Amino acid sequence: MLTRFLELTMALKKGTRVKVSREKLMESTAVLANDPRWSPYLFETWGEVVELRGSAAQVVFGSVPTPPVWLPQELLLEGEA
Repeated sequence: MLTRFLELTMALKKGTRVKVSREKLMESTAVLANDPRWSPYLFETWGEVVELRGSAAQVVFGSVPTPPVWLPQELLLEGEA
């Protein structure tokens, strides 16, 4: 369990391009705690990690005029630079 946590937290760095995994999001407890109507840009466009705290990452989606959002790192798919 600790090894898996370390893999996830060490994989992302500031500036990493990411998308949200729809499959992982729908299986997570975040679905129960939030409005189920997720914006399509989370899954369709690339965002950039701007901050990391614990197991969460703050992501800004530059192609969409929205504020940054904090997401659990395990929900993110890493893209090529």
